[in-house]
Parts: sequence; structure tokens; C-alpha cells
Amino acid sequence: MEGAEDSGAAGPPLPNLAPRHRQLVPTPCGPIKPCSELSFPVKIYFCVTILSLLSVIGLTIETLVQQTEEDFTISLIQLVGVVFCVYYVTRGILQENRQELVVFVLSILLVMFRSIVNFTVLSAEQKPKLLARFVLILLVGSFDVICAIILIQSQSMMAFRVGGALESLQSQYFMLNLCFSMLTFDLQAQLCLCILLISLHEITLLHNIISATGALWACLKVTISIIAILKELKPLVWIFLTQNIPEVAYLIYLLYTVIREWGKGNSYTLEAAFIIGSCISVAIKSVLFWALIHVYRSFGQGLRERMFSSYGRIDS
Repeated sequence: MEGAEDSGAAGPPLPNLAPRHRQLVPTPCGPIKPCSELSFPVKIYFCVTILSLLSVIGLTIETLVQQTEEDFTISLIQLVGVVFCVYYVTRGILQENRQELVVFVLSILLVMFRSIVNFTVLSAEQKPKLLARFVLILLVGSFDVICAIILIQSQSMMAFRVGGALESLQSQYFMLNLCFSMLTFDLQAQLCLCILLISLHEITLLHNIISATGALWACLKVTISIIAILKELKPLVWIFLTQNIPEVAYLIYLLYTVIREWGKGNSYTLEAAFIIGSCISVAIKSVLFWALIHVYRSFGQGLRERMFSSYGRIDS
């Protein structure tokens, strides 16, 4: 304080650009807000959303015991999506992360879309058994999407709290969070594709083994990319990009296999889901590579030090 007063007396007073907020909470993925900073409506929405997602998880697990193979596969994919939604809404709210909330909305919409598709292909005897789960998912999903959109449109101060008044650091922080969001969404897409591949009838045992290994490969790939971004290690970024080349090539080959075998089974649900999921995965990777290039170019410009040292404090 005395040093600040002496410097103010020696020259013209400088504007105080330090944000007046409580100390952020450090985490391995960057600083987050303490729960005490959340407003009462946001706290209510956060609690209701987590409870509703846990309820959907319970209903989905209950359906996994059914004998229908396609319903089991769709339910398992839905379970993976809802588990990721818990992560998305938690990080989106505590980090005021619009990208994470957007990914949360997209994930909820995908869960609702899968539920609609799954329900429409059921027979008249099966629909009454799954009607309660179907209605609950639509109601909860609509509530979560509407409230998340309201939060997305609200003002976010996290970029200022971490990057300060420098617009360049705020832009870097935005791209960093976009990268993290796309990495998590890419992991979710890869796990769902692995589940679909194992369930396809025309895929051989070798493909099933490769698909099971692909789940571990996806987790390893995401781990390497997160370490590369957080530690600003350029060699690991190139390793991550190289890991995606055989993954995309194998995905294209499987798409060719599925399209070639189209129509030989009794149902097109899993095949159609795989084709749609593959297109979504390619779109996610495109956005991820674009964001990663921007983050790669910003290495060494001070954002890492602000995120993991000062946690939003602007030091003189």
C-alpha cells in the first residue's frame, strides 16, 4: 500500500485496472469462481440441473438391462452424453464459460434427439414402458437448454479477471477455453463412436478390438493435448495432431464399410447414427484444430502465468 501511495505521489495517478472480485479458486484447468459468488437464481438452476441430470442417468441405467440390442446401444450412448453434460454445466457456470455452456446445450439437444429417434422406432408394445423416461428427458432437457441460453447471453467477467484489461490476453483466454471445450466434446464423440462400432453387425472382431482400443487412445490423446496446452509444450501439440491422422483415416474407412453394407440388416438405426456421429466428429475436429492453431501461436505471451500464478490478479 505504501509503495502504491509513493508512486501515486511521484506522478499522475494511474487508473486502477484490477478487477474488484474475490479470489478465484485454482484448478488444473484454470481458475474458477467459488460457489459463494454465484447468484441465488444461478445456484437454484445449478442444483436443479445437476439433480435432473442425475435422475436421467438413473433412468438410463435402468433401461440398460433390457434385451433389445439397439435400445441398449442408444441408452449407453445417452448415458455417456448425460455424464459429460454434468461436467459441461459445472465448468460452464463456475468459469462463466460460454463455449462450455454452448457445448452443454448441444449435448442436451443430442440426448433429446437420440431419445426422440429411439422412441419413434419402438414398437407399440415397448413405447408405454419407456414413455416416462422419454417425457422426463424432453422436459428436463428443454428446461436445461432454455436456462443455459439465458446464461450464455449474460455478461461474463472471467476473461477480464484472468487476462486483465489487455484485449490480447482476453482473446487468448477465449481461444483456450474453446480448445478445452472442443477437446472434451471430441472425447465424447469418440467414445460414442466406439460404442456404435462395437454394436454394428457387419463390423468384424478385429474392428471391435480396434474400437475398444480406440477408447483408450482417445483418452490418451486428450491427456496429451491438455498437458501440451497447459504447459505450452509445442512438441506435444504436434504429437496430438499426428495422433488424429490415423484416427481420421480409420474413420473414413469405416464409413466406407458401413455405407457398402447398408441395407443388409433389419434396421438402419445404428448405421444412420454412426454416419451422423462421424460427420459431427469431423466438424468438432475442424473447430478444434482451428482453435488449437490460435492457442499454439499464443504460447509464451503470459496467459499461462496469469492463469496459474496470479489467478486473475493484475500485478504491478
